[in-house]
Amino acid sequence: MNFSEFHFEPQLAEGLSYMNFKDATPVQQQAIPLIMQGRDLIACAQTGTGKTAAYLLPVLNNIIKSGSKGINTLVIVPTRELALQIDQQLEGFSYFVGISHRAIFGGSDGIMFESEKRSLTEGADVLIATPGRLMAHLAMGYVKFDTLKHLILDEADRMLDMGFVDDIMKIISYLPKQRQTLMFSATMPHKIRELAHKILHQPEQINIAVSKPAEGILQAAYLTYDQQKTPLLKELVAGKDIDSVIVFASTKQKVKNLERELVQKGVRARAIHSDLEQSERENVMLDFKHRKFPVLVATDIVSRGIDIEGIGLVVNYDVPGDAEDYVHRIGRTARADRTGVAITFINEPDIPKFFRIERLLEKEVKKLPLPIDLGQGPAYDPSSHSKQQRRGGGGFRKKGFSRNKRK
Repeated sequence: MNFSEFHFEPQLAEGLSYMNFKDATPVQQQAIPLIMQGRDLIACAQTGTGKTAAYLLPVLNNIIKSGSKGINTLVIVPTRELALQIDQQLEGFSYFVGISHRAIFGGSDGIMFESEKRSLTEGADVLIATPGRLMAHLAMGYVKFDTLKHLILDEADRMLDMGFVDDIMKIISYLPKQRQTLMFSATMPHKIRELAHKILHQPEQINIAVSKPAEGILQAAYLTYDQQKTPLLKELVAGKDIDSVIVFASTKQKVKNLERELVQKGVRARAIHSDLEQSERENVMLDFKHRKFPVLVATDIVSRGIDIEGIGLVVNYDVPGDAEDYVHRIGRTARADRTGVAITFINEPDIPKFFRIERLLEKEVKKLPLPIDLGQGPAYDPSSHSKQQRRGGGGFRKKGFSRNKRK
């Protein structure tokens, strides 16, 4: 489906043509007509499917048609990074449609807070906000949402996982009851459906396939003991002609340690984690996007919502606790029909977690032999974890699959 078939207002259509927007993605094909009809919507669509444009474009089209007096749209997101990404996308659109927008997020200085206050009181057309920062402004009593027409919750499942549900409900209490509410979530657990029932009115529902990695991602894994992980990582990236790599670790302390050890090995690596000031995090991400260093070491803070093209390799230093998070992590590579590699280090305690990931993928991920100088790693034997095997049922009952086979 071509974007011209949505019959957007001329200036928006002209802008999309100039920005080389041609064929709509599946989530855009399904969501945009419903949003343009004014329907509430709950959409299950993972990162990288084009969901941001799926809700921004019809909202901008509405602003062009109806005009805007005060705050028209509020987008609530879980992280500063996602707020900035959406704000940057709006920056591109606003060149053609003349809308005002502002990202509202925590961790900034007093000057930034005052600047956000001006946007809130003067009424920017579109606000993109993290819950905590918006709550801080609301507590001051000067934020008015009387003119609000659209409420959008992006990465709703992650916001609930991060404990924002009470903040979200409090924010909604400030909003007009007559509004269009759109909820986008990568997964659709029961708690998301409960929230949707509370805040949406007779919503339409769309579900864009099951969360699976892109076909262009070559997945592999190493069975390692903990003491083998860092030497293995160094062998993978040190002294190699590599472009852009993201290494995901489970804690910020591991991230800090890995950054230090890689730098000591001569690898140009930087870390991003919650201890950094917002300006520092922005600078690290900007430098990484501009290829000023090849290896970014990160916690899951960047596993969702960050759109960086050209990532050639993703390394899971630790197996993520949630199978869905694995999909989001490795989804940083092979974007926009490109190819990429995703490698996971599996220690013995993480074997059951990785087995659950393979159940989600409905295939076995190839296990690579460790370099000879690192010695042998643990055996991959999910059948020894009887509890996980009983839960797994027949998830792998396909021709040619062996549960206990190690490649």
